[in-house]
Amino acid sequence: MRIIIAGVVGGIAMFIWTSLAHIALPLGQVGFSQIPNEAPVLSAMQQSIGSRSGLYFFPWTDMKANDAMAQVEAKMKVNPSGILIYHPPGASGMTAKMLIVEFVKEVAVSMIAAFLLAQTILISYTARAGFVGLTGLAAGLTTNVSYWNWYGFPTDYTAAYAATDIIGYVVAGLAIAAIVRRRTT
Repeated sequence: MRIIIAGVVGGIAMFIWTSLAHIALPLGQVGFSQIPNEAPVLSAMQQSIGSRSGLYFFPWTDMKANDAMAQVEAKMKVNPSGILIYHPPGASGMTAKMLIVEFVKEVAVSMIAAFLLAQTILISYTARAGFVGLTGLAAGLTTNVSYWNWYGFPTDYTAAYAATDIIGYVVAGLAIAAIVRRRTT
């Protein structure tokens, strides 16, 4: 029961932190830039992609082709490259459903952290909170650094989002460590 309570309290703490990071601090917009001369770019995307929401990688190469790497290299010498998340006109902005999904995700990862912490024999509050913080370090680096490395996400974006994740786990860890005590057996 303590693990569930700790997971919920940790999730609430993490949700509060990530909300502050995106609303009160500039972390939610670090690394984003406006497209210069946006109107013709948007028009071209709408004409080309239309109503098909999706994640697009360009220039496209079929990675199953025998010479896929050579094709990628040749295309990238003469074409721009990138990743585009596209939604057609009429897509909704931030919704209550998105906030609920984010909150549920943060409670779920906090419950996992609480469960893992309950398996340890760590005695001090600092060690228990640090343990959860270290799980956050792993989580914060896992996806963010890969996106920076493989897809060229901006360094400042990567650092801001990894920091947001890591600090979220530290904040959750402070709450979780107060509830989940040392295992006695």
